[in-house]
Amino acid sequence: MADKWEEVISCAISCSRCNAGLKPEDQRILSVYDHEPICLACKKAEEARPDYPDVSRNAIGECMDITELNYTDPKGYCFHHFYPYTCKKTG
Repeated sequence: MADKWEEVISCAISCSRCNAGLKPEDQRILSVYDHEPICLACKKAEEARPDYPDVSRNAIGECMDITELNYTDPKGYCFHHFYPYTCKKTG
């Protein structure tokens, strides 16, 4: 999944949790639960879950194992689980 994550999920047109529409300029973030793009309102609700601290720690390790990328890489798959991003269409 992580090989083509930008192609597949960086420009998602709706939140995978609440189905709210997302424009290219709207911020989105990856869920630590299912690695799907969600809106910031759904991320806030996700962060309020009691198991979020444990799940987020596990997500860091898991995505680093899968991608072999550094968590702090601002263009990396792992980074976008914790920092919002917008669609950057090329071409």
